[in-house]
Amino acid sequence: MGRLFGTDGARGVAVTELTCELAMQIGRAAATVLTKHKADSAKANILIGKDTRISSDVLEAALIAGITSVGVDVQLLGVVPTPAVAYLVTEHKADAGVMISASHNSVEYNGIKLFSGTGFKLPDSVEEEIEELILDKPEQIQLKNGCDIGRVSVISTAAEEYIEHLKSTADCSFDELTVAVDCANGSASVTAEKLFTDLGAKCIMLSDTPDGCNINDNCGSTHLENLRDFVMENKCDLGIAFDGDADRCLAVDDSGDVIDGDKLIAIIADYMREKETLKKDTAVVTVMSNLGFHTYMKEKGINTVCTAVGDRYVLEEMLKNGYNIGGEQSGHIIFLDHATTGDGQLTAVQLMNLLVMRRKSLYRLTMAIHDYPQLLDNVVISEDKKGKWDKIPAITDIIERAKESMGDKGRILVRESGTEPLVRVMVEGIDDQAVQYWTNQISDTIDRELGIELPE
Repeated sequence: MGRLFGTDGARGVAVTELTCELAMQIGRAAATVLTKHKADSAKANILIGKDTRISSDVLEAALIAGITSVGVDVQLLGVVPTPAVAYLVTEHKADAGVMISASHNSVEYNGIKLFSGTGFKLPDSVEEEIEELILDKPEQIQLKNGCDIGRVSVISTAAEEYIEHLKSTADCSFDELTVAVDCANGSASVTAEKLFTDLGAKCIMLSDTPDGCNINDNCGSTHLENLRDFVMENKCDLGIAFDGDADRCLAVDDSGDVIDGDKLIAIIADYMREKETLKKDTAVVTVMSNLGFHTYMKEKGINTVCTAVGDRYVLEEMLKNGYNIGGEQSGHIIFLDHATTGDGQLTAVQLMNLLVMRRKSLYRLTMAIHDYPQLLDNVVISEDKKGKWDKIPAITDIIERAKESMGDKGRILVRESGTEPLVRVMVEGIDDQAVQYWTNQISDTIDRELGIELPE
């Protein structure tokens, strides 16, 4: 992981951590690196999209200043989902794309995600080159003046173009379905209702009135309680929840059960296998996927490949070995036949398409997937103790004791977040009590050794 860019771009508390000055520097350096292949006579251009956070406009202004100051044009997409930026970069033959969003994080955070001209997130090597320009070699960035600075324009049809692309991936009308859609007061608020109603579904919209401050606020894919209640009270066929930038999707079935990314991948991959469109009969997931998921996939004759946590690692594996579906338990799912990155609304379209084509409820489609008990705990650590959890004997010892105790009846995964000051603890196994006990033991030890010290 680089010094500025984590597992999903640069991220921090907007203005005070992810400052306007830093955003401008990222704009200058990214434009310099991502357009260096251009001939001197050809004007480069970069697309910028944003989510609904109050700070997105501020950071957009800073990025515009940075990008245009090195002679690169900017085309503004306005509020759009992250995958819309990835799609429109290729459609408009832009040199790169920028998305301003902190995804599922609360409103005080924001982030800058970069896409290459091919619509893919940048590899580590390119991000490191950008970081080097900002932190070590800023004198190598050449500023322009006069008529050589970049111009700014607007692509007013951005959302409509993206909606039409998603509609083209459906095989049928959704007029049999009544769906509750939670937009997290984020980017999906500008696209979801039109997308699903155009495809025929009866949509009941929730959390689709962003005011700049209510993004992800007790709504969306990280807060499913209200959606669950609504689906059951209103007898909807299903509920769909997006995060702030709509690159992830989770669902609620007609009985009120939450359907996570594992189960969505499982049933959609099985449908793809049936249609003979599942390449190499394989789905790519991360080490966080539940053991019950792997059992189901094996029963269905579908291979699974596991990667490190992060959709970028899932994508790398898919591209390397020619697979076309992969994703994370959290709802980032990549359909490589249609998109270059995780896309929540594309996932919803594929799911609803499956329900109509198989004429089964979401509950019936997922009832055969049995989850092992799994607990996830996030331990907040102080900034100065990041990167140290696996070097402290007290922590490594308790993890080893837990692994020995659970043996082949469970598994333990401890990792540091790539975007927040957290150590994430996941314990999974057959025995509920053992899972609870070892989750507490590991989390308490990490908190004691690395947690923030409260004043007396």
